[in-house]
Amino acid sequence: MSSNPVLEVKNLVKRFPSSKRDSKGKGFVVAVDGISFSVKEGEIVGLLGPNGAGKTSTIQMLLGVLSPTSGSISYFGKDFARNREEILGQVNFCSSYIRLPWSMTVFENMDVAARLYGVKNRKERIAKLLAIFEIEAFSNKSVASLSAGQLMRTVLAKSFINYPRVLLLDEPTASLDQDVADRVREFLEKERKDFNMSMLLTSHNMREVEKLCDRVIFLNKGKILEIGTPEKLAAKLQTAKVELWIEKNEQKASKLFKKLRLKVEKEGKYTRVEVKEKEVANFLVVLGQNGVDYREINIDRPDLEDFFLKAAREGKNV
Repeated sequence: MSSNPVLEVKNLVKRFPSSKRDSKGKGFVVAVDGISFSVKEGEIVGLLGPNGAGKTSTIQMLLGVLSPTSGSISYFGKDFARNREEILGQVNFCSSYIRLPWSMTVFENMDVAARLYGVKNRKERIAKLLAIFEIEAFSNKSVASLSAGQLMRTVLAKSFINYPRVLLLDEPTASLDQDVADRVREFLEKERKDFNMSMLLTSHNMREVEKLCDRVIFLNKGKILEIGTPEKLAAKLQTAKVELWIEKNEQKASKLFKKLRLKVEKEGKYTRVEVKEKEVANFLVVLGQNGVDYREINIDRPDLEDFFLKAAREGKNV
């Protein structure tokens, strides 16, 4: 992976007009509020955040669909505003919300895209992508007749048509069966490895983000709260969940947890206790010393999903 950024965003702001006035009498809503980040060559970066965090507005500005209120975007060291046509020839986009021309067939959609990008040997390229995404069987069907999963695979295939150097992915495995989603993730990793392709990925599937992404940018209310690897962000929580099946002495256990001021949840026969990760071993010793026996135990250490939920709920740095 090269250290050179292929995408660089500096102090990006997007405001939308609004009938509502703020305390200063200004009538606008800030969707993206001065964010800065970069994506290196061959890097996969996750862009995460709750609904309304500013992810879609950011991607739309990166595609030139929206114009920034202020700030700058550059690809491959070139200013996007001044070199838009050249840059977009090396960029592509995939989203579960894309709507293709419904009366055209899968092949026709791919063919039009290949012609627009000036792809050489376009029929061979289309055939390869149809095979990779397993959509040859319905390549002559109209888009209107496709299932949600078939449509998603078509959109994915189309996004690779021009051998993009940078690929923007918005929920790329939405609507896909688990086995197909797994193969898509494998393909994304292979493309990154084989062609040093860079990707910016949004997803609500935290397992997917943990598997694919080198770094994660967490947005909330238009601002960047955190940037880091999935592992480092998860480690910020420092709290593990110890799940126990306490068959006897439940009352004794309850008194002990109250004394230790631990957060406890009961779900069926299991008791879930929140304990600082570095204190889990000592917690188990204390249970034994106080005569609290358990038949089963599961220690759930913090992961990216835990970080996401906490940061989204609190709306601040964890």
